[in-house]
This record gives sequence, structure tokens and C-alpha cells, in this order.
Amino acid sequence: MTEQSIRVAALYRFAPVADPGALRAWLETLCGDRVRGTLLVAHEGVNGTIAGPVNAVDRVIQGLRARPGFADLEVKYSHAATPPFHRLKVRVKPEIVTMGQPGIDPVLDAGTYVAAEDWNALIADPDTVVIDTRNAYEADVGAFVGAVQPNTRTFRDFPDWFAREGRALLDRPVPPRVAMYCTGGIRCEKATAWLKAQGVADVHHLQGGILRYLETVPESESLWQGECFVFDERVAVGHGLERGTHSLCRGCRMPVSETGRASPRFMEGVCCDRCHDSRTAEQRTGALERDRQVRLAADRGQAHIGTRQAPADRS
Repeated sequence: MTEQSIRVAALYRFAPVADPGALRAWLETLCGDRVRGTLLVAHEGVNGTIAGPVNAVDRVIQGLRARPGFADLEVKYSHAATPPFHRLKVRVKPEIVTMGQPGIDPVLDAGTYVAAEDWNALIADPDTVVIDTRNAYEADVGAFVGAVQPNTRTFRDFPDWFAREGRALLDRPVPPRVAMYCTGGIRCEKATAWLKAQGVADVHHLQGGILRYLETVPESESLWQGECFVFDERVAVGHGLERGTHSLCRGCRMPVSETGRASPRFMEGVCCDRCHDSRTAEQRTGALERDRQVRLAADRGQAHIGTRQAPADRS
């Protein structure tokens, strides 16, 4: 495939799914052998990222949008120079983004959507508290100016952080509005529904997430700093959704910056500063051999079976 022919679609929709197993089987058939990526299916909806030829990806999106409840499927398109996924995985999960809080219904109770072009004005207002709902390693790659960072390990930790620290941020004579964001919109949408269930009324979230913002807002007007971590082999993207400068550590599967790659503790295909001390000599030897085989396969134009992908779950 050429760069122009590889379409990447990050998608999600909160909508009732009566039989997730049946939807999983339908999606596997619809994707066929030309679309790769990861899709999560649950009673609450669908979430994931897929990539492939333009016509094949469009067929999947059109098929999903034709299903009851999915007409407003949220999709962010970009392109890739090489296939960002090596295989297709469609999995049934209890939640399409794991928060672990029963009774939350983003279909009925989500906060107010804010379009990308209106986001700057909202978060620049001193009466707005901006909260990043992503995890710590993602925020290290890039974030909005002035955003509060919960530094969570997983999205499941967000409710505990809010109870422990977040609610105090709203303790003012006149409660501030809350503006939350995430990569594609799914986590902040669910988080707004949870905050509303906790009695926080004035809650907003970035429609389409950071990806829509980077696609829509000119870099000269942007309040975004750094790059945006994505859950595929591109690792991170910048304005215009162009591939960024981060790579993926094959030891811990975390993003590594240019500065991180300059560290003497970084070994391509083996480890980085994060995981250097936890890798045994045997693990390093095996990783070096795997990396050698991956490179040989790439030279032949093949995807090596040992290639590890970026984390696929946005939890």
C-alpha cells in the first residue's frame, strides 16, 4: 500500500448492544482480510482503531453507521506511510473503555460537547478547570497548556483520583466549569457522565478529542504542547496528524522521545530508561534476536510474527 492508500480510522460510539458476541462476529466478517487493527465491543458500544485500504475502511465505517444507534459514530481519519497494525483483533469486553463504575450511561448523561474550534476559548477562561483524563505516560508526550494531570496509571484510577484530589479543585465560592479531554473523546465522554453522577453539573468535553483538535486547529493558534500518543505503530502524531518523533520501546511498550533514545540506557528493540533495570540478560538477548528478525523481515517487505504492537486498549 502507498501512504495515501492506508487510511487509519479511530472510532467509538456509546450505544446499546444487545449481543456483543454477534456484533464481534459481524465486524470480523466485515473487516475481512484487508482491514487490521483492534476493536472492542461491549453492551455499551464499540471502540477501536482500524487501518487498511480506503475503500475497505470506508466499508466498515458505513456498515457500522447503518446499525441502529451507530449513525453518529465518532470517527477521526488519518493516514500512515506503513501499515500501523499487523493483524485484526475484535474482542468482547465488559466495557469499551474501562472505568469500573457501574451505572454510568454516557448515552444519556454525558457532559456538553465542545467543538475543536471552540476549545481554546473555553480552556483559556480562568473560570475553567481543565482536566486530562489520559494516563501519565500519555501526558508526558504532550498536553494542553495549563491542564491538570491526574497522573493515573489506568483510566480505572480516575474516580479515585477525583475523590482524593480532583474535587478539591472545584471547591470555590462559585464552582468553576470543568473541561476534560482525551485522545479521541471516549474517555472524557465517559468521565463527564461519571462527574455528573457525582453532582458536578457544569461539565464539558472536547468533541473528537485531541486528534480532532490537531486536525482542525492551525498550529499557529494551538494551545497544545508536544505530540499526542496514539495506540498503534505510529506511536505519536502532531498537528495535521502527521507522524511524530516518538518511537516505541519494545521492552515496556511505552513511548520514547528523541531525548530518551539518546540515553545510554536505551537499546533499540530491547529497553529504555523506564524498563532498563527490570530486563534480565536473558530477556535482552532474546529481545535483540527478535529485533534482528523483525528488521530482516522488514527488509523483505514482510511483517514478522514477533513484532509487538503499541498498546491497543485506551483504558
